[in-house]
This record gives sequence, structure tokens and C-alpha cells, in this order.
Amino acid sequence: MLLTHVTIVVKDQNAALEFYTKKMGFEKKTDYQNPGQPRWLTVGPKGQPIEMVLWQAGASSDPRLPASHEMPGIGTRWVLEVDDCRKIFADLKGKGVRFKDEQPREEGWGFAADMLDPDGNPFTIHETRKPSATTDWAKTTKKP
Repeated sequence: MLLTHVTIVVKDQNAALEFYTKKMGFEKKTDYQNPGQPRWLTVGPKGQPIEMVLWQAGASSDPRLPASHEMPGIGTRWVLEVDDCRKIFADLKGKGVRFKDEQPREEGWGFAADMLDPDGNPFTIHETRKPSATTDWAKTTKKP
């Protein structure tokens, strides 16, 4: 089984597209609209098969979908693994991305910083500390 798509509800697809491509460095993967259907717009990290569907809030008339499917910032949190959380944090903050705290927080396992996209959808950038001989958890972690 391969996860290929996740949905992020947005207020404005064009503004979301600009945020994810210009600030986050993602690439546009799909952009089309069949007559009478909502626009299908996806982005994703370069070189990865996952596509994030930028779903226009209020675009569906399907009564089977939960109400949260139409509301930006509700019910999702995405975690993006990065090599250097502090560097990515500084780069994104310099591009105007909103973060919860002034600096990434240090945890026993590494670093993390919580951010929001323009529609209030939460993301965490996350860096796992590399194991060393001096960390207790590294001694019990099996190496590949």
C-alpha cells in the first residue's frame, strides 16, 4: 500500500499554491478542472510521490463528506521531517511563514517548530537527533 494523496482545505487555491511553491519550495504536480467539477490542484515535495490536494473550501456538494472537509484549519496536522530544523525555520520565517514560537524547541529526540499555512492549517517541521554513543535511547535502538 502506498499513500499518494492527502487533502488540505484552503480558502483560496491560488494563494495556497503560491505559499506552498514559493515559500515551502514544493512543486505543483497537478492542476486541472473538468466542466462542472471543482479544480483539482496538488503540490508536493520535489522528488517525492506524495501529493497534497489543495481543496477549495466549499467546493463540494457531496452530503457524504464531513463538514470539516469544507473548513480550513480543521482536523489535520502534517509533520515534515527535515535535516536541519533551525536552518529551515530561519529560512521559512524570513519568507514570512507564521510560527507558534520564536525559535524551534529542543526535545530529547531532536528539534521541532510548529507553523501555520495562510489558512491556519498546522504543520510541524521536525528534525530527529542523530543517535550517538552518549544518548541513552541510542543504546537501545537497533541499527539497520
